[in-house]
Amino acid sequence: MHRRGKYAFTEWPPNFLTRSASRWLLQRILGQTGFSTARLELYDHHDCHAACAAYASGFESCLVVTIDGVGDGRAATVSRFGNQRFEPLASTPARHSPGIFFEHVTHLLNMRELEDEGKVMALADYASPIIDSRNPMHALLRADGLGFVTSVPARRLDVPLAKILWRHSNEQFAFMAQRTLELACAAVVENGVRRTGERRVALAGGVASNIKVNRRVRMLDGVEDVFVFPHMGDGGLALGAALLASVRRHGPPVLSFEDLGFGPEYSATEIESALRKFRVAFRTCGNLPAAVARRLERGQVGLWFQGRMEYGPRALGHRSVLARPDRPRLRDRINLVLKRRVWYQPFCPSILEVDARRALVDFTGPPNRHMTMAYQVAEEYRETLGAVVSVDGSCRPQIVDERAPGPFTALLHEMKRMIGIGAVLNTSFNIHGEPLVCSPEDALRVFAETDAEFLAIGPFLATRRAEPCCD
Repeated sequence: MHRRGKYAFTEWPPNFLTRSASRWLLQRILGQTGFSTARLELYDHHDCHAACAAYASGFESCLVVTIDGVGDGRAATVSRFGNQRFEPLASTPARHSPGIFFEHVTHLLNMRELEDEGKVMALADYASPIIDSRNPMHALLRADGLGFVTSVPARRLDVPLAKILWRHSNEQFAFMAQRTLELACAAVVENGVRRTGERRVALAGGVASNIKVNRRVRMLDGVEDVFVFPHMGDGGLALGAALLASVRRHGPPVLSFEDLGFGPEYSATEIESALRKFRVAFRTCGNLPAAVARRLERGQVGLWFQGRMEYGPRALGHRSVLARPDRPRLRDRINLVLKRRVWYQPFCPSILEVDARRALVDFTGPPNRHMTMAYQVAEEYRETLGAVVSVDGSCRPQIVDERAPGPFTALLHEMKRMIGIGAVLNTSFNIHGEPLVCSPEDALRVFAETDAEFLAIGPFLATRRAEPCCD
């Protein structure tokens, strides 16, 4: 009943009372933090998602689709973006939420809703396929024009879903839910493309973290390019609000999302101070990427802390756990010992674009730089990328521009020289359930609590015991 009550409450759209209460509470918090004279403006949840997707995409015009659980009484929106303006086309009320549908599925599988939906997607790959005509979940969630419809209010979908789970294995239950979500989301986008004639699509919202949904949208006839805002969940709403405020006051913003290193950066002096505080063995490397590549080539697992922290939930070569991409035993070691996740949840590769064009059979359109899209790996590369490919042959790559400056690109070039492909297993630098590390102290704490062989941090290589110079 508690969960039902939560969902029922969030179905209410904003009103005078809720806006007044929100404004009062926020102004109180701002006053306590020294911003008592700040001007406060409130923006709609899905408008913020849409702003992120549209302005960060770089598209002059596109179809903008936001899909999540619920926000300000809505679960999804479809709009057309052009001439720096939005034309709202449709919205789905929270009571028909595809996001809440998938939250129920996650909860019924004894996982954490709003946290473990990626596990459901991964588990689905291990099911015996069920044809659509025998999938009972299609009756629970479907597309209706530019919106979604559920058979009963979304808050009550747990009852019919539980009955379905009783008759099927967990893997089949996950498969049917994933398939239902993919088809419904793709149909809404396809309907929007047909109606507007737009061939580019920008996505945001929590459901846009589902890389299989995003791939199905990318593969639609008539779609030339898909941009998924890299901080697609509610963590990106603050930027969306800032963008809307900026547009109102200063005109369209100019954004660059090639490199998401927007967070803090630490000097060599600050890093060295932290290393001495934690009393770990370390030394300076003149060619750190080469030293790291040699260790990875020997089968070691390493931690990588370089430059500014990434914006968003994905490790993109600033705060990463690294290993060879071709050894499943390393994947299993990281999953079970270092990351402490379920065994079936795959890791992702970072791969040079020149190699991605050969290894990914459905690489179409511009390269995906932010790990927001699934691709299928060619049969001849599935052993070479064996540690970063799911059982269905898919992966979620960060496709790296081989001309980009920086130590991470240099590392991928060194890996190509050593193992024949410019790729690494790359997962976020954190223990499962904890935030991505930010500071040198965060990085060293995780290094101390795990069995990674080394930590490449700034210009230094930290190891478990003192070793000779790495050059």
